[in-house]
Formats: sequence, structure tokens, C-alpha cells
Amino acid sequence: MQIPKVLLVNDDQASMYALESLLLEAVDQQLYELFTATSGKEALRQVLLHEFAVILLDVSMPGMDGFETAEAIHSHPRSAGTPIIFITAHYADELNRLKGYQNGAADYLFTPVIPQILQAKVAVFVELAARTLQLRIKSEELARLNQDLRVQRLQDLERINAELEQEIKERKHAEQRAHDLSTRDALTSLLNRRALMQQLEHAVASADRSGVGFALLFLDLDKFKGINDSYGHEAGDELLRQVAARLSAAVRVADIVARLGGDEFVILIEGQSASANAARVGRKIEMACALPFDIGGQRLKTAASIGIALYPEDGANAQALMKNADTAMYHAKQNDASPVQFFHEELNVRERERERWTLELRKALAAGQLELRYQPQVDLQSGRVIGAEALPHWRHPTHGLLTAAEFLPQVHDRTLLDQVDAWVIAQSCAQASLWQSLCGSLPGKPLCMWINLATPQLHADLLQLLLAAMRKHGLAPCSIGIELNEKLLLGPSDPLAQLLTHLQSAGVRLALDDFGSARSSLAACKRWQLNALKIDRGFVHGIGNDEGGTDVVAAVVHLAKALSMRAVALGVDTRLQLEVLRQLGCHICQGDLFYPPLPAAELLEQTRNLTYLPS
Repeated sequence: MQIPKVLLVNDDQASMYALESLLLEAVDQQLYELFTATSGKEALRQVLLHEFAVILLDVSMPGMDGFETAEAIHSHPRSAGTPIIFITAHYADELNRLKGYQNGAADYLFTPVIPQILQAKVAVFVELAARTLQLRIKSEELARLNQDLRVQRLQDLERINAELEQEIKERKHAEQRAHDLSTRDALTSLLNRRALMQQLEHAVASADRSGVGFALLFLDLDKFKGINDSYGHEAGDELLRQVAARLSAAVRVADIVARLGGDEFVILIEGQSASANAARVGRKIEMACALPFDIGGQRLKTAASIGIALYPEDGANAQALMKNADTAMYHAKQNDASPVQFFHEELNVRERERERWTLELRKALAAGQLELRYQPQVDLQSGRVIGAEALPHWRHPTHGLLTAAEFLPQVHDRTLLDQVDAWVIAQSCAQASLWQSLCGSLPGKPLCMWINLATPQLHADLLQLLLAAMRKHGLAPCSIGIELNEKLLLGPSDPLAQLLTHLQSAGVRLALDDFGSARSSLAACKRWQLNALKIDRGFVHGIGNDEGGTDVVAAVVHLAKALSMRAVALGVDTRLQLEVLRQLGCHICQGDLFYPPLPAAELLEQTRNLTYLPS
């Protein structure tokens, strides 16, 4: 248990002994602890270590006297309120007494000290300190009690809150179960007809607001009644569950799959390019449902007939769209050769044409029918060839030599497009290596081979393929460039930024292709800090007309310079176009006026000179 402390400060040993003897009885009774100091400095050290009920301070001390010591003690925040009793032999010195009170003295005693007076005065301050100490102890106990009460209350609140949360959770689960019973098919857990119609009405309203349509796929299983009759309803139910799982796996998370009843299913596909996505999903579902189903130890086979209707082309409302998708499904059921049918025949014709091009291109890639041609780029200031664009061509056995613009737009198979890009990258990097070995001794930056990509979206695998090809052929930085169109710059922002940064750090140059043909091109220039801006050939062909064609090209060139990009004019076919572009300060030109797209051998032959000097 803590007891009050008293400090006795005196430099005279005899006086110190006399005063201590007067206080020992109270010390023995443990009314307080007695500490001593023989100088002002020692007193200050004690004050820093302990909290005292009262300080008995001799006035006359060498060095720091009692007044200075008192002033120093009361200047410290911890001991500012500590009472001090001055002790002095100068009985009649009123000036000293006044000075003592001015320095914070609580009392003033004169030697020889009357024992009872000293003991009584010390006892008063000790009692005050003891009460203060007890009050502090009780306050701390009360604070601990309050803390314990707060902890207990908090624990009670947490327990009550946990019980409430559990109750809310159980209620939500019950509500969810009730909602599922009303919106989910009990057999497959897919949306039921009622929930589908709600989603369909919402999709119609959203499409009317945004102007972006959607697709509806209506699916029916072939020979389902025969399976039910032959193997029983349990096998039929299991088949429906497995079909539902395959449908869910074939679509995106955002797409909606529902079961109408029996063996009829519906898929709702929203977003851009609904027609192409619906055809792709339809083919995936067709192939997925054509695989055998393992049911009760039996391998059962069925197939899916799929009808596709598009909003708003094939129906003004949800009911009409469902009806027309059902009609398209009926036609698919009658056509064994094409189990996926659009409601409009022209879409079926277009889809069959795309499938034909995809099949033929896959065969052409394997048979070596693709080739690259290279169109050199000329620097207008020096007249030198500084790069070339690699352009894929297809030597088609029926249609002859086709440019990329004539066959790639017909192909929507992303895997096949990635294979075409891999082939283009390999061929371009190999050709760039030959080109640079021929022209390696020339001064200036390395010649740049520009590559167009067929894929509609940049991805990390393609990036790794390009960097590996560059390392394989030992290509110098800035010797390969990628031409990006609007579609390639429409991916998610963060992954795209990482890919472009990685390409630029590896020394790959980046150009925005066909500037002016896409509405978001300017934003892309500002955002991605590309190296070059390629002016769409349509603008270049408008130079000199009466519709302000020259002014448009001038604005694009000025914009490129403002963004620290090189302006490259595409499709330069006439001397008039060349002269205007020179006057506008365009950096680079590409077109038949200089060179048409050349086979690899002719490109190497032309690069022996590397200079185009217009006459």
C-alpha cells in the first residue's frame, strides 16, 4: 500500500539530524516515508523521482539557495503544486519571509523549531496527501470497475448482436429459399419461366434505353421422350440436370440460362455483338450436348436443336421474341445439317459463310497458303526507307491472292485468329532479322517492322510470344512495332496498361492504326502515349477536294505533333498528296506512290538502296 512521502532539504548535518529526529516517530508509525537531500540540486533529483506530500526546505544553502530551489521545483508541471515549508534561522528578516511566500511557500518556520508545531504542520499536509492518494486509488478502482462494466456491457451487446445477426441470417436464408422456390426450377436450379420473363422484360427495357440489342436462344433436346420412355423418368431427370450444367458452363457468368419445362431451355445473351456471340454460344452448346451423357452406368446420346432470335429485329416485345426463337428452333429441328438456326434466313446464310471461311483459313494455315507482303515506309525529310508494314495475304486456291481485309473480317474464331497472329509474328521477326543483317551498317535507328494483329483483344500470351520471337532473332529495340486499332484498345484498363507498358519497356514501338476511323482514337492517343499515329487512307485520299480534306489532314498532323507522335500517312498514291503532306510537315508516308506491298525477296532487293527519291 502506498503512503505519502516527505522531503527534508538541509545542508547542515546537525540541523538535518535534529529535524529528522523530530519526524522519526511518525515514520516508524508508517504515516509517511522520509527522504533527505543536502543541496538544492539533490532535492530537484528527488522531486523528479517521487511525488511528495510536503517539502521542508532550508533557506540558506550554498550554491542554489532555498528560494531558487523552490522556484525550480514549482516550475516543473509534476511538482508545481507541491507545498513547501521554508525553515530559516533569520527570525526578524521580513524581507526573506516575503520572498519565500513569493516563491510559493506554504508556510514559514524559524529555528529553533518547536517540535509540536513542525509535526502538526507536516501532519496536515501528509493527511491531505493521504486523502488525495486514497481518492486517486478509489478513482482508479472506479475506472477499472467502469471498464469492467463497459467490457461486460460490450460482451453482452456483442452476444445480443450475434444473436440478432444469426436471426437475420436465418430469415434471409428462409427468404432466399422462398424466393428460389418461386424463381428457380426445382429440378435443375436454373431460372424458371416466370423469372425468365421478368429478366426478358428488363432486357427489353435496357435495350430500348441503350440502343444495344440482345439475343435469345431457344433450345430443345432431340429424342428426349424416347430416353424417358426407355430408361425411366429418373434417368430423364438426371439427363436434364446434366444438360443444365453443360449449358451453364458454355455461357458467360452474365448470361442467363433458364428451363421453361420439359426439355426446353432458354439462354439470354446481352451486350455488344449479340448476333456473333449467340452463334458462337450456339455452336458450343451444340458440341457440348452432342457428347455422351453418363447416366446410371449407361452412355446416353442426345442432341440439341437451337433457335436464335435477336432484339429488336425479330420481335417488338418479350413474348414476340420468345415465339420467334421457338419458331427458329423448330426449323433447326427440321434441318439435320444445321442444328443452330437464326429466325432470319439471311443471318443463317451469313453464319454459314463465316463457318466456311473459318474452316478454309484453318486449312490454309496448315497448308502454307498464307504469305506476308511488306509495304515500305518512307521518311519525307530524308527520303529514306525507315520501316515496313507486314501485311498478311492468302493465296486462295479459288479466289486468288486475297488481302487481310478480304478474309480476316469473316473469321470470328479467336483461337484461329491467335494462330494467325502467332504465324505473322514468327514470319515478321525472321524477316526483320534478315533485313537488319543486310542494313546493319547503316547509321541511325534500326529499321522497324510493323505488325498488324488479327486478334480483337490483346492478351499476355501474345505478348510473351512476340518477346520470345524478338529474343530468338536478336532484334534490337525499336525494330518491331505493333499497330493497334480501336478494338485492341477497348480492353479492361489495368490489364491493358500493364501489357502496353511491358511492350514499351521491351523496346516495342506502338502505333494507332487508321486514325479517324474510330470515335475513341483521340482518347487512346492521349492515354497510352503511343509512338506513331497512322492517318486513315480515306483522309489522305480527300486531300485537294472541295470538302476540306486537306484541312482535316493538317489537323491530324498538328495533333500528332502536339502529342509528340510521328504522323504516318497511309495510302499515298499521287504526287499531289505527297506535296501537300510535305508542306504540312507529315513525318512518314506509305503507299503505292512509293512501293506497293512487296514479297520478302523484293523487299530485301529494295532495301539495298533504302532510298526513295521522288522525281
